[in-house]
Formats: sequence, structure tokens, C-alpha cells
Amino acid sequence: MSDRRFQQDPARPCFVISVAAGLVQAHPRTLRIYEDEGLLAPARTPTNIRLYSENDIRRILWIRRLTQERGVNLAGVRLLFELEERLGTRILEALFDEVQAREAGAAAAALQAQQGRDDGEINHRAAETSPEWGGANGPEPAQTGGQTAGPAELSGTPGARPITRIVATRVTTTRSGDSND
Repeated sequence: MSDRRFQQDPARPCFVISVAAGLVQAHPRTLRIYEDEGLLAPARTPTNIRLYSENDIRRILWIRRLTQERGVNLAGVRLLFELEERLGTRILEALFDEVQAREAGAAAAALQAQQGRDDGEINHRAAETSPEWGGANGPEPAQTGGQTAGPAELSGTPGARPITRIVATRVTTTRSGDSND
């Protein structure tokens, strides 16, 4: 027995900013920034309290996904949303679904390839490889079954590079006649 009066309208604003921030695991100030940037337009009560709908929550989740997982800045997010509105299609969802499908296919292929190998061989190679991909002599490709594997093959992500450490040094010079004593 479903009662229609208890079914919510996703466009109905019902969450105050603290609840909305808790739902998306963000700080309320972040939601205010999104509003200042023009990415959100929450409803307002007569006393000027922001109220967020389920659609606003979904939009916030998209903004966070694009900024945190894909590295898009807020201006880029705004452009993507404007493009979606102009085209009248959900291109972000289609793009995300396509990327997820590719990642799932790559993960399945990697899992299938791993299951074909001996577990002892995998553990032996993991113990030999340092976290910085190589040893003290710098980056050296690892040998995998007679083939040379570069950093992209070792990390599992295409185009990945090994993590390097940058050490800053301070150079001090003295003018002629000055002393550092």
C-alpha cells in the first residue's frame, strides 16, 4: 500500500544548509561558495534561510565528483552545467557512465590476468619492488614474464608516472665585503 502523499517531490526544498552539508559530507561554507559561484540556487524562506531540495543535493554531489575525482575547477563545472542546459541532455551522466564502464573493463581484465598468474610470483615481485618504482639507482623497469613493464603498467593506470621526491635547497650568497659571521 503506497500512499502518494508520503512520496516526496525531488524539487521540493526541505533541507537546511547543515543537513544538506551533512548529506554530501561537505562543510556548509562549501555550499555557500557553490552558491556564490552560481552553481547552486537554493530556495529561501521568508527569513532568508537556505533550503536545498533532493535535486540540489544531486547537483552538489556532481560538483564534488567533478572537482575531487576529475580535477575540474569551479569555473569548468559552471561551463559544463551551462553546456548541459543549452543542449538539454545529461552529458555528465553519460560521460561518467562511459568512464565507469571503461574502468570496470580494465579492472576485470587486470583481475583476469592476475588470476592466471601464480600467487607466489605476484608476492615475490611485490616484495622486490620499492614504493618509488625502482631502487636506489633510480627508476628501473621491472621484469614481468620476459617483458619490460614501465610505470604505467605497474600502477595499473595509463600514463601514470612514478612518484618522485623534490628536494629544495637554499643557496645563499654574500656580497663582496659582507661576511656571514
